[in-house]
Amino acid sequence: MSRPPKQLHLNAFLMSTGHHEASWRLPESDPYATTSIAHYANLAQTAERGKLDSIFFADSPSLWGTVGRRPSGSLEPTVVLAAIAALTTHIGLIATASTTYNEPYNLARRFASIDHISGGRVGWNIVTTATLDAARNFNLDELPSHAARYARAEEFLQVAKKLWDSWDDDAVVADKERGVWGDDRLLYPAAHEGEHFQVAGALNVPRSPQGHPLLVQAGSSEDGRAFAAGHAEAIFTAWQTIEEAQAFYADVKRRAKDAGRDPDTVLVLPGIVPVIGSTETEACLLEEELDRLIVPRYALENLARQLKLDPSELDLDRELPEALPTEDEIEGAKSRFTLIVDLARRERLTVRRLIGRLGGGRGHRTFAGTPEQVADAILDWADQGAADGFNIMPAVLPSGLEAFVDQVVPILQAKGRFRTEYESATLRGHYGLARPENPRRREALESAVKGVLAHVR
Repeated sequence: MSRPPKQLHLNAFLMSTGHHEASWRLPESDPYATTSIAHYANLAQTAERGKLDSIFFADSPSLWGTVGRRPSGSLEPTVVLAAIAALTTHIGLIATASTTYNEPYNLARRFASIDHISGGRVGWNIVTTATLDAARNFNLDELPSHAARYARAEEFLQVAKKLWDSWDDDAVVADKERGVWGDDRLLYPAAHEGEHFQVAGALNVPRSPQGHPLLVQAGSSEDGRAFAAGHAEAIFTAWQTIEEAQAFYADVKRRAKDAGRDPDTVLVLPGIVPVIGSTETEACLLEEELDRLIVPRYALENLARQLKLDPSELDLDRELPEALPTEDEIEGAKSRFTLIVDLARRERLTVRRLIGRLGGGRGHRTFAGTPEQVADAILDWADQGAADGFNIMPAVLPSGLEAFVDQVVPILQAKGRFRTEYESATLRGHYGLARPENPRRREALESAVKGVLAHVR
C-alpha cells in the first residue's frame, strides 16, 4: 500500500516592503509600511486566505544597520501579533524574542497572553541575538560569547517551560455556588534557582490553549543545532544548495533522535525568496530590476560588517580576499558567515555579484520563475530529504505574497501536497504537533502518592 504524499508546511516570513533590500524603491511600495499595522494585518489575512501554517516576524533589540539602506526600525513583534490575532482566525502567529535581553517571567507571560488572545496560535522564535549594537543597548560593553549566549538560552527555556506549566489545566474551577474560582493545590511555582535565573512563583497567567507556544529556532551553528535538536519544533534555516540542505536536514533529525525525540516532530523549513512572473523571463526581469536598485555603498558596508572586515578591504569587482576570519573567530551569526563565504568561494563571485545574490534574502535561496517552476522547486527539496516545508520570503510585499498565495499554492493543492482548508484551530495543530502534557502535574501526583504511602507505613 503506497503512503500518501508528504504534506508541506508553509510559513510566510513578513518583512516591511519585502525581503529584497531595494523593494522599498519600487513604485508600488510604501516606504512607511514598516510601522503600519494595517500593512501587516493585510499580509496576515492574505496568508490565511492561502491556508498557510503561520506568519513570522524577525526582531532585534537594536537598529538593523544603516538606516539609509532600507526601511529600518520595526514594531515590537509580540505587540503586532496581539493586534493581528483579533483580525484573523486560523493563521499561526510567530514572533522572535531574545533570550539574551529578556527575562523568562516577562517573556513567558507575554507569549502565554497572546496564546490566550489568539485561541492557541502563537509561536516563539528563540534567538540569542548576535550583535554588539544590541549588547550596548543593555548595559554591556562587549557581545557575550556564542557559548555563553546559548548556555543562558538553555536555562531560559527551562524556566519558561516551568512557568507555562505552573498552572494545572484544571486549576480554574469557576464554581460560583461554592465561591471557589481556582484551586491553589493545582498551582506549581517555578521555584527555580540556577546559574542565570532565580524565579520563585507561578506565572500570573493560566496555562494557555496550546500549553506552550510552538518553539522555533533559527541557528545552524554547532551550538544552534544542538539547541534545536533538544528543543525546537520548527527550524528556520538558510541554504543555497540542495546538498547542503540535505546534510543539515539529516544531521538535525539524527540529533533529535539521539536526544530521545521523534524526528518527525522537528520540522525543518528552509527559507526561499520566490520572484514570480507569468514567464521565466518576466520573473528574471523583475529580479534584475530589484538588483539594479541596490545601492552598492550600503550593501558593501553591510557585507564588510558580516565578514568582520573594513569596507576598504573589499573591491566591488574582485572576489573576496583570501584572508578572512574563520567561523571560530565569529561571535555573531556564525552559520550565516560561513554560508556567505562558501557561496562566494563556490561560485567565484565578485563582491558586486555577491551583494546582488545577498540582496534578495541575505543568504537564503532566491528563485525566479513561473508559479509552476516555484512549486516544482519547493517539491524537489521536500521530496529529496532537504525540507519539511518552507519559510516563504517574498522579495516584494504585498505583491509577492499575493502571487504566491494565488498562483503557487493552488498548484501545490492540486498535487495533493498542501491543505485546502484548515483542519485545526491551533498552530500546533497546523504543524501536526501534540499539545504538551504538564509534567508538573505528574510530579505533584507522584509526590502525593509517596506521601500517602509513607503515612500508611
